[in-house]
Amino acid sequence: MKIPVLLPKIFNYPLTYISSKKDNLQKGDIVEVPFGNSKEIGVVWDKIQVTDKKIKLKKINKKIEKINLDKKMVEFIDWFSVYNIVSKGKALKMCLGGKNNFVKTENKKDFKGFVKKKKYFLNEEQKIALKDLKKLGGHFNVSVLQGVTGSGKTIVYFECIKEILKKGKQALVLLPEIFLTNQFEDRFLNFFGSKPAIWHSKITLKNKKKIWHGVNKNEIKLVVGARSSLFLPFKDLGLIVVDEEHDSSYKQDEGLIYNARDMAVARASIQNLPIILVSSVPSLETFNHIKNKKYKHTKILKRFNNYPLPETKIINLNLENLKNQYIANETIKIVDEYLKRDEQILFFLNRRGYAPFLICKNCGYKHACPNCSIYFTYHKSIDMLVCHHCGYKREIKKKCKNNKTDCNFRMYGPGVEKIFDELKVKYPKKNIEIFSSDYLSKKSESEKMFKKIQKNQIDILVGTQMISKGFNFPKLNCIVVVDADFSGKGYDLRTTEKNIQLYNQLSGRAGRFSSKSIIVYQTLTPSSETLNDLLQNNPEKFLENELLIRKSNNLPPFKRLIAMIISSRSKELSLIGAKEIKKKIQNIEGLEVLGPVDSPVFRVKKMFRTRLLLRSKSEIFIQKKLIKFLDKIRISSKIKLTVDVDPINFT
Repeated sequence: MKIPVLLPKIFNYPLTYISSKKDNLQKGDIVEVPFGNSKEIGVVWDKIQVTDKKIKLKKINKKIEKINLDKKMVEFIDWFSVYNIVSKGKALKMCLGGKNNFVKTENKKDFKGFVKKKKYFLNEEQKIALKDLKKLGGHFNVSVLQGVTGSGKTIVYFECIKEILKKGKQALVLLPEIFLTNQFEDRFLNFFGSKPAIWHSKITLKNKKKIWHGVNKNEIKLVVGARSSLFLPFKDLGLIVVDEEHDSSYKQDEGLIYNARDMAVARASIQNLPIILVSSVPSLETFNHIKNKKYKHTKILKRFNNYPLPETKIINLNLENLKNQYIANETIKIVDEYLKRDEQILFFLNRRGYAPFLICKNCGYKHACPNCSIYFTYHKSIDMLVCHHCGYKREIKKKCKNNKTDCNFRMYGPGVEKIFDELKVKYPKKNIEIFSSDYLSKKSESEKMFKKIQKNQIDILVGTQMISKGFNFPKLNCIVVVDADFSGKGYDLRTTEKNIQLYNQLSGRAGRFSSKSIIVYQTLTPSSETLNDLLQNNPEKFLENELLIRKSNNLPPFKRLIAMIISSRSKELSLIGAKEIKKKIQNIEGLEVLGPVDSPVFRVKKMFRTRLLLRSKSEIFIQKKLIKFLDKIRISSKIKLTVDVDPINFT
């Protein structure tokens, strides 16, 4: 009896094996098979791959008992691979854990930690929102829970999860950042009385295996995870929640490229279960679906306990004599007021390190990465130059072209470390900490930081974008945006949308438990349209206007974009390869091919990058046609083709 078995490798089709009828193998069963001179774990798939080649078929070694993939999971992987133009084997690898195969070792469930539940009382707005969400039923539909920051959206969807768990079903909550899971774990513990299973790239292999087997046997009911948790083999999934659904961190842009939010909606559709998207300012795609009545919509307009949103203050840096400092005197006066009241301050700057780039005063030399077409960022904490694309590090010293002495570098533009140093001079007796991925790379470090913030042991935080995402800091009532310049870099069509969402979230960190709070915008462009949209605090007006702009320019969500990056160690080969691919695919009906052009960051990790941009009607599943053409194209081993469906940016 012939059996199709998909292996977690680069194959886009299952291999054919034979087994006896008594094995009674079904779609989704996990098996061990011979592959070359080794043994591999694979999954019984849906269709045998037809081939003209005469191949001697090998026998399946054995069936792995007590575990399998849901038939709908097989269907999801099939759909995922076509939509994202990736091989089925690579998608399956995400599910089975690749080299560290989760199937191989079974671990008993061991997620303890019970506490007495706290009592939570919903206000009227929350009750209405919950009533709307309860109308979901047990079938597929998408609901958007929109609420101002601090309105208690989390407790509302916790109540929905509670209903699902009562029915014995499982729930998955997706978060955009792994750093958020620590604080969420505590909130879940207080509400449900027990900890959820936490899933992200930093947890141990041992814990991953426990969770994988636990969800597959329906022993673990609740998982809180980052993007990859979407591939867990749930046995009886009843609800998916995507928190901060607008967040661009849901887009994985290396390796297996996909948008976890969109794929979560697809998995919910295939498995016929409800999904809740949560946001204070929805993504433009989600807002468009709400307008077209594809998604249900419920809103919470006020903060919990009616705490007001922060006041706003614009400080025009053109009127300040800053010299070698980046914090205005007017800002310092406001900060002093809040420090006197023993409240916390956040200085926000979305630039890691100390300075974005360095230039020699004498010879004009600029430190640039030898592997990538970008400048190094100086990190004072390690006294090294770091490339934020490839991670390459270098010492700052260099001989000057004009003489034999070392270059005399001037640092341009501040990073969080520079602001930290400036604040240390102004407030030498205050407790000041940096909140960025460079400083919170380990779970122990982030947990220690959260405890210090909660206990009010930190006076001033200097943070990057990661601090804006869902953290709850009770004493934080003053936020200073060091550089409110929203011009973007010209290669991201979502720049304005992201800024509105980011700064809306950021302002929501302040005054969650206070009647008086403020967010200060330091800017050289006080008349900026984006800044004034922010001050109006009317995201719907912005989203409506942005939809009109996108429609007139044939951009998403009205058109589908697919980016193709052709990389090579030779710039010439990269361009030739792109031209050849364009020649082959430009005759596909319904497809417009733009380019080739150099990518804005035209060299990364020593590879030159040329870009094609494909445009089609959003309602056409153009990927199916594209796959057929790509399967026929022979690509030189000297070039690498990367396909990004629904790109977030165009670097």
